[in-house]
Amino acid sequence: MPSLKAWSEQLGGIPFPLLSDYWPHGAVGRAYGVFNEERGMNARSVFLVDAQGIIRHSHVYAPGTIPESADLLERLKAI
Repeated sequence: MPSLKAWSEQLGGIPFPLLSDYWPHGAVGRAYGVFNEERGMNARSVFLVDAQGIIRHSHVYAPGTIPESADLLERLKAI
């Protein structure tokens, strides 16, 4: 949660919650198809979900890649 809070603040604050797949371990990642059973962790990924619960954008990043905040903000504006 501290890293999500810091990222939100870096973006200038955002008016919606960010999700961390902590407990039950991997439940959200499994539901979204990004949980790696062998490694016991999710692939780094972003899902932008609208107010109706529809996924409007998703992207799975290569290991070691950090999502670009500017790109995500543009995609949010488009939604």
